[in-house]
Amino acid sequence: MPSCSRYSKSLMLAASDRVRRKKEEEEKKLEREREKSRIRAGKDLLKAKRILEETERKRNVDLRRSEKEEQKRAREKILQKVEHDKVERRSKLGVPLENPPAVRNVVVQKECMLPLKSSFKPQHMRDCLRSLKRNHMDDDGRVKRAFQTLLIYVGNIIKNPDEEKYRRIRVSNPIFQDRVGSVKGGMEFLELCGFERIEGGAFLYLSKDKLDTMVLNSAGYELNYALTNPFFGML
Repeated sequence: MPSCSRYSKSLMLAASDRVRRKKEEEEKKLEREREKSRIRAGKDLLKAKRILEETERKRNVDLRRSEKEEQKRAREKILQKVEHDKVERRSKLGVPLENPPAVRNVVVQKECMLPLKSSFKPQHMRDCLRSLKRNHMDDDGRVKRAFQTLLIYVGNIIKNPDEEKYRRIRVSNPIFQDRVGSVKGGMEFLELCGFERIEGGAFLYLSKDKLDTMVLNSAGYELNYALTNPFFGML
């Protein structure tokens, strides 16, 4: 009997040892899988970060190029206006010009005041903001308030996409009317952001299914550009 008992005990110990080793192997295997998952996630995150950085770099390059071109055109326009005024003053005074400079008349056509037809939505937005500023060239404060208010609307939606109160604007609201609604081009810009006129035009509404974060980010970018570029809308 003692011999049988010792044999049973040995079997139980052996079985227990096998269970323990199997459990340890399973835990090691699970840990290896977790480590592989962490490595894959890290690689994916690094790849996404690189793509984002490259996209931002290209965007900054395009922005700097666009700013330089716009500043150059604005300076050229100012110089042309100065030369034109100089020629007119000399003509009125009867002073002849030995080598009169070739002055090009800058003609702003009505169609240039409207957003250009383009498949590139940010360009639509920039043209709309240019048109807004040109429509109120004599009131910089009003234009700035409109840009700032539009930027607040866009920023609130980006930060709180699920909050309907930021996506629904009562058109008759006195503050909205004073800062955006009464400014030619203000409501049109919101429509480019995805807002629609509902209830007979009483409200501007951006439905959740039409909310496009990329479009709103582009809108914020264009508004910030319009606010910080001193030459914006001069052409």
